Amino acid sequence: MSGAAQPRLSRAEFIALMGMIFATVAFSIDAMLPALPEIAAALTPAAPNLAQLVLTSFVLGLGVGTLFTGPLSDTFGRKPVMLGGAALYVTGAVLAWAAPSLELLLAARLLQGLGAAGPRVVATAIIRDLYSGRQMAQIVSFAMLIFTIFPAVAPMIGAAIIWGFGWRAIFLAFLAFSVVSVGWLMLRQPETLPPDARRPFRLAPLRAALAETLRLRQMQLSILVQTLVFGILFGTISSIQPIFDETYGRADSFPYWFALIAAVAAPAAPINGTLVVRLGMRPLVRRALATQMAGSVAVATLLAKGALGPAEFWVVFLWSCTVFALAGFTIGNLNALALEPLGHIAGMAASVMGALATVGGAALGALIGQFFDGTPLPLVASAAALSATGALVMRWMPRDPA
Repeated sequence: MSGAAQPRLSRAEFIALMGMIFATVAFSIDAMLPALPEIAAALTPAAPNLAQLVLTSFVLGLGVGTLFTGPLSDTFGRKPVMLGGAALYVTGAVLAWAAPSLELLLAARLLQGLGAAGPRVVATAIIRDLYSGRQMAQIVSFAMLIFTIFPAVAPMIGAAIIWGFGWRAIFLAFLAFSVVSVGWLMLRQPETLPPDARRPFRLAPLRAALAETLRLRQMQLSILVQTLVFGILFGTISSIQPIFDETYGRADSFPYWFALIAAVAAPAAPINGTLVVRLGMRPLVRRALATQMAGSVAVATLLAKGALGPAEFWVVFLWSCTVFALAGFTIGNLNALALEPLGHIAGMAASVMGALATVGGAALGALIGQFFDGTPLPLVASAAALSATGALVMRWMPRDPA
């Protein structure tokens, strides 16, 4: 372990706090899913598909903001940048709540994404300040249990808010969530980057840190593999509601099915946290991607042959669970692999990895979503191709430290 000498939170409280901060992104995306038809009817009735930009504009802001928040936290400390990001996020939530047009709503969501980059990146840097190697991977895995619970409940929370108060009230829920999570951190978590470990915010040192980050082979490979995993995940999130609605006629019950998918997948993160100390990060990522590839190839083959019959819905449901479980077995491990030798510039490293993987994954996910043809086959086949590529790339990943 490494890091500052301040008194630490208990392990349980620290994991709960980091998990809640990680969940900001999941809550901000998944709670919007039930609101898309309402937003389309209110702001863009002539082109309802444009309502989906409420999701992608947030992800775009997140990807762009991720590039800057890490270096800023390396210079000014973790907590000030976390607070600044929360201020942007809350401002974006208020503007989205009041937005009279789709264009202004998308601009507000972009601002929200920029703000959400603060909690997302700085939380990773805080963990790296205090833990390293397999211990870091274990902490991230347990924190991601909370992260994976929110996709289970977020659509139901969004649906309940819409039913009781209208779709605009969802943005007030985002505001409340940020106030609670970041307020908890500001009150309870000591600053993890002491002044003597901070780096000047000047072009030459930033350029040197960026070059050091991108030169590292395991960072390059981790970014590529995480991009592929995000592509599978974002592609599934983009396509899953049309699949449940148009393919299987379950639009009304979609929030409950989505919750069940997330709940079934949730144990992946703590299982990974238990196994990673014994088996290592690299082997777990390789096995997870190989398993996803094999399962996706099998399901895609059966779908193409029309061999599933009445069982098709349940097979696709279970396959969807494996996509969310894949995130639990890969993302934390890839972050730990990439950041292990870069603790002295953890903020920059987390920013570069997060920005490139998020933007690349969002682009892949949007492309996958455009292939939707009324069946789940394009999504499953795309997941097979991306997971196969990821498993191949992992063959060149350096072995992780003990």
